[in-house]
Amino acid sequence: MADIINLLPDNIANQIAAGEVIQRPASAVKELLENAVDAGATEIHLIIKDAGKELVQVIDNGGGMSETDARMCFERHATSKIQTIEDLFSIRTMGFRGEALASIAAVAQVELKTRKRGTDIGTFIEIENSAVNMQEPCQTAEGTSISMKNLFFNVPARRNFLKSNAAEMRHIVDEFIRVAMAFPQLQFTLTSNNQQLFHLDKGSLKQRIIAILGQHYNARLVNVKESTDYMNVYGFVGKPETAKKTRGDQFFFVNNRFIKSHYLHHAVMNAFADIIPADSYPLYVLFIDVNPEHVDINVHPTKQEIKFDDEKVMYAFVQAAVKHALAQFSVTPTLDFDLDPSIQQLDAVSKPFTAQQQTESTHSPLYKSFTQAHQAHVIDRSSNSNNLKNWRDLYDKPAASHSESYTMSAYSADTETETSEEVTYTQPAATATASAIDERWQETSKDLKVPVQVHQQYVLSQIKSGFILIDQHAAHERILYERYQRAIQETPVATQQSLFPQTLQLPPADAAIVMEMLPDLQTLGYDLEPFGNNTFVVRGTPADIQTGNDQATIEGLLEQFKHFAHELKVNRREQLIRSMARNNAIPAGKILSAKEMQNIIDELFACTMPNVAPGGKFTFISFKLTDLARMFERNQ
Repeated sequence: MADIINLLPDNIANQIAAGEVIQRPASAVKELLENAVDAGATEIHLIIKDAGKELVQVIDNGGGMSETDARMCFERHATSKIQTIEDLFSIRTMGFRGEALASIAAVAQVELKTRKRGTDIGTFIEIENSAVNMQEPCQTAEGTSISMKNLFFNVPARRNFLKSNAAEMRHIVDEFIRVAMAFPQLQFTLTSNNQQLFHLDKGSLKQRIIAILGQHYNARLVNVKESTDYMNVYGFVGKPETAKKTRGDQFFFVNNRFIKSHYLHHAVMNAFADIIPADSYPLYVLFIDVNPEHVDINVHPTKQEIKFDDEKVMYAFVQAAVKHALAQFSVTPTLDFDLDPSIQQLDAVSKPFTAQQQTESTHSPLYKSFTQAHQAHVIDRSSNSNNLKNWRDLYDKPAASHSESYTMSAYSADTETETSEEVTYTQPAATATASAIDERWQETSKDLKVPVQVHQQYVLSQIKSGFILIDQHAAHERILYERYQRAIQETPVATQQSLFPQTLQLPPADAAIVMEMLPDLQTLGYDLEPFGNNTFVVRGTPADIQTGNDQATIEGLLEQFKHFAHELKVNRREQLIRSMARNNAIPAGKILSAKEMQNIIDELFACTMPNVAPGGKFTFISFKLTDLARMFERNQ
């Protein structure tokens, strides 16, 4: 039988490797920017056309390459970063595998111009499908200019899997920001379709954070700096008021390499516990310097997932560094956040203590019992003491009644708040007759048929066969979901114009998402207008949602959108509809009037699928009278 195992040709092997390393234009951007940093460049310019599908070009003023190195850099596993196996445990450079340029050349048309420092002539190389089409001397500036054109031109199926230009551009901006944030001492510029998006001058880390994330962070950053023999932690965290409902302003760097670590993120969140709401995310840009021997970065092709030899130590150091920084700058809370805010409105707290009140209080027996010696347990039995005069009235029942009375709040059907009226019904005494019980029930049953809110989270409503318990958030989510579906397909949602438009400042990645969703957002009732520099003007919101903090509403919408983008394999429009429904639904904890509860009930059962929310959660549970009777039966 003939042998069946063959050695793959270089062009096929390179395309297989490209599937791991170059997944989209942003992957090439990351590799090319890191190569420019490793080359010792001080100025790096990124040029993008058609969201990287047509062109990704990186120009740097680094050390450049000789004619031989320029040809060798496109070979597989050709690198200047490591020589022996031991070098893997002392890596300080961004790249080291020698696969990036070979992978790019396998799936794109590449042009390279480079000139080494101290030489007069540079080298020009043109490569297509891993094959060198041209190599010749050329005149060019010191450094390297590498262009990747027509990504996946020879793999049409891979090109079809690319997302929209807005989505791909968002990923490119993410990678650009991560590299630029890691090296504030270098100058970075980003140009897309002949429009400059970023121009980041050399400066300090704080200046780089402000230049990328916005000027409003200037006075809202807390310096973090802790040094130990094992590791150093430094950077900045945002003050509690900068916390947002959306992720995106969180950056971890280990030896200047951006990483993703849910474990270390949890350490920072623990440091911010009780300072920010549980569903908010603080800003942080933290750098960890550690001996490369304690880190394994050769875990994933993107090199963004790494392993530590002692994760618990890293967790403890990061958490302690952030806590110490917050305490040092007096950011940690000194108030009891569990205190009911309504207490602050009491007269005893909000109004001044007058001289007359002070005189009256100092002559009271209660004041003496706390200020004079041996008076704490003394009871004043004098005739002018009225402290205990009417104590029996608190416990004695009216002589004419032998039953217990209860009150329940009555909801007004015409207002959104509870009224001051009280509906009182009486629990019959044990000797009451059945007819008397029926009479009392008939008198109060008309009030008890009004929907009742349970723990400000559920709505209880009586039905013929028993009663149903409705989850107010899930039910309203189902109602809004179907309403937004009809708006997309039929009539757009009405927009309520704001009297005072608000300015919305977003991180670059979130701004790209909003630009991508802008037509659908306008159909669903949002009136947003781009204002430049990742800023939008909110001129109107859907008429069926509560206005006020429009920024928090849109941030919550973005967070839900990103959540569904990771969890669901559905199109962008479906993600947007589900995100809006969940974000705008009535939250648990909101007090509802009887009219609002009845509207939820009526609209829920008018839906095409009233029993479940879009995410699959039940909207209500029914209880039958027969089931209740069985529950109350005693064991014989």
